[in-house]
Amino acid sequence: MSLTALIDYESGNLHSAEKAFQRMARDLGEGTVVVTSDADVVARADRVVLPGDGAFPACAAALRGTGGLYDALVEAVEVKARPFLGICVGMQLMATWGREYKDTPGLDWVAGQVVPIVPADPTMKVPHMGWNDLVLETEHPVFDGIANGDHTYFVHSYQFEVADPALRLAHVDYGGDVSAVIGTGTMLGMQFHPEKSQDVGLRMIRNFLKWAP
Repeated sequence: MSLTALIDYESGNLHSAEKAFQRMARDLGEGTVVVTSDADVVARADRVVLPGDGAFPACAAALRGTGGLYDALVEAVEVKARPFLGICVGMQLMATWGREYKDTPGLDWVAGQVVPIVPADPTMKVPHMGWNDLVLETEHPVFDGIANGDHTYFVHSYQFEVADPALRLAHVDYGGDVSAVIGTGTMLGMQFHPEKSQDVGLRMIRNFLKWAP
């Protein structure tokens, strides 16, 4: 039985994510999903999910300051190459730098920076909040059963600018292209909330849980 760890570092309400991942694990007929702040559980997990709500500096500080979670995350993802999914600010933390309020180092797993959303149309409101249409840029197992134009749910004021465009797997249009999914190797990030994105989001969670990179 595989173990999926949703990291709890006090940076967001994990209830809806926990329920969505548990539902898809049951749908697949195997695997256990746990919400944990235990570094030992994260280090031995078969898959790791890093959610995140709030400001980049606060989330980065919480991750690095919570009972060895940062080191356990690095061991699981960098050393053991366990499949990883970052959600919302959890995706943004994969960047080299966050530019929210102050320059803050990220995990540097995907070269790039997290910067304010500045729509070309000044009448468009920030934060980018609500449903938007995915534009898939490449094939990936997480997109199995997903099509261009499928809707996912966003709530964010900052966006991930990737240094290598090939690592942006999908985007949405919000007064310009905004990264929606990034990925490299065993790592994925979703700017939207899959647990709040109804059937499309649940499908992507299911795809992640059966992904074997």
